[in-house]
Amino acid sequence: MHKKGFIFDLDGVIVDTAKYHFLAWKKLANSIGVDFSEVQNEQLKGVSRVRSLEKILAWGNKTLSEDEFMKLMGLKNDDYLSYINKMDASEILPDVSKTLDFLIEKKQAIALGSASKNATPILQKVNLFHKFQAIVDGNDVSKAKPDPEVFLIGAKLLDLKPEDCIVFEDSVAGVQAANVANMISIGIGEKDVLHEADYIFKDFTEMSPAFLEGLISGTVKKNNKENNLSINN
Repeated sequence: MHKKGFIFDLDGVIVDTAKYHFLAWKKLANSIGVDFSEVQNEQLKGVSRVRSLEKILAWGNKTLSEDEFMKLMGLKNDDYLSYINKMDASEILPDVSKTLDFLIEKKQAIALGSASKNATPILQKVNLFHKFQAIVDGNDVSKAKPDPEVFLIGAKLLDLKPEDCIVFEDSVAGVQAANVANMISIGIGEKDVLHEADYIFKDFTEMSPAFLEGLISGTVKKNNKENNLSINN
């Protein structure tokens, strides 16, 4: 039996919590008289909370005292968590559960590698927590993607070499981190954005059991940049 490590990013791969960050930032921006659009929200993806609020203030040409700044950051996080608390299994992205169950049936090792500091409560809310052997999140790492730290810790916790791991990512920085770690990178999203990934699928509904079998057996290898859907149904 071949044993591989399958490491999943959280947001945009397993669930879509980006919309909740957008709603929370929009509420905050509007509360201080700053307009906030989805285009601007795109510029905050993967950016720290402090830097995000600095950008919003700059867009609105506003200044705040340090106390007000800290208070607003706290309010934003409370807002975001209130959305998270209402999450349930209906928010799992298409065929993620099916993919996890297939890998569990094949006795593969599964880990989470996410920058989110709320990864554990989110997985618990959507009832997926028990499917992961290891969770590496924003509380465990000091370096952000594209640094490979999060994935290397994941491989270590699974007791596997990096080259025996496969990463599912929806961000450019995440794909780059997987590549630096010498893991097979699978992009979930748009080809023109995630072109650095070894394989790219719009979502897990496009991923066939044959492709997953190939990853497990090692017949699907790194850097096979030819038609990435050739092993599809």
